[in-house]
Amino acid sequence: MKEKLEALKQKALDDLAKVSDAASLEQMRVAYLGKKSELAAILKGMAALTAEERPIIGQLGNSVRTAIEEAFEVAKKHVIELETAKKINAERLDVTLPSKKTDKGNLHPLTKVQAELENIFLGMGFSIAEGPEVETDYYNFTALNTPEFHPARDVQDTFYITDKVLLRSQTSTVQVHVMENNKPPIRIISPGRVYRSDAVDATHSPMFHQCEGLVIDKNITMADLKGTLETFAKAMFGDKTKIRFRPHHFPFTEPSCEVDVSCFVCGGKGCSVCKGEGWIEILGAGMVHPNVLRMSGIDPEVYSGFAFGMGIERIVMTKYGISDMRLLYENDTRFLSQF
Repeated sequence: MKEKLEALKQKALDDLAKVSDAASLEQMRVAYLGKKSELAAILKGMAALTAEERPIIGQLGNSVRTAIEEAFEVAKKHVIELETAKKINAERLDVTLPSKKTDKGNLHPLTKVQAELENIFLGMGFSIAEGPEVETDYYNFTALNTPEFHPARDVQDTFYITDKVLLRSQTSTVQVHVMENNKPPIRIISPGRVYRSDAVDATHSPMFHQCEGLVIDKNITMADLKGTLETFAKAMFGDKTKIRFRPHHFPFTEPSCEVDVSCFVCGGKGCSVCKGEGWIEILGAGMVHPNVLRMSGIDPEVYSGFAFGMGIERIVMTKYGISDMRLLYENDTRFLSQF
């Protein structure tokens, strides 16, 4: 049995020294160290040995197993090195080849203009306020001086989730939250998505973006509103831009006005962009209605304020001369790459 063990050891060491791949190595592991290996079979025969022979053969058997295991680890390391070198050689890259062309992305025009809007008003001391897009009827209408059955609700028909919960039709809802939770002075803008049940066409969409502003303090007048909007218009459309107010009606402001800017293309002479009028309507504004202040817990005898709201899509279309709003949502890279 001693001779068999010595011969088995030498054969295993010779075979392991020659192995060059993982599959052959695994076969040798099973053949020499497995449960059904020749070594295991030899050691099972120890039952037939005398009491004096068993410890000698047992010690020799363990020595042979240890030698084979050590040789196996050396062979395993060698095989890993060989296969790594083979893989590196097979996957060798030619670094002199030109790289694949990667398209460079850019900001969407809506994102660019909203960021520009925010930076202009931040520079004037405003802060940015956000609010939920899913609102209650109270914040979307009632708190803005538009009670149930008020005709102004019809032009802002939106998407109802329940009888009293809906997708906001304006970001003025954020203004109410701010007035309820903060004491004057208040100076905020609230950009974000709004929803109305409008048919899709060149100038309408059921989802669009608004940016509304609110200033509440003592002795705020229409002159402050005009100065703020004039500063904004010049920063957005150019230093030569002029603005004009036209009387209008909004339930949450009194007095109210529509605000136009002089056409930045023709300078007010009349062209296709301004449809020959020399002016382009960009937003609505006015002095905050006393009822709106009162419902938000602000005393209209002490404080006054102004508010304005603009569609960001309209600013984008005006600024870049885009005639169809749908182009902003279709994700056509031929269109978007121009910006």
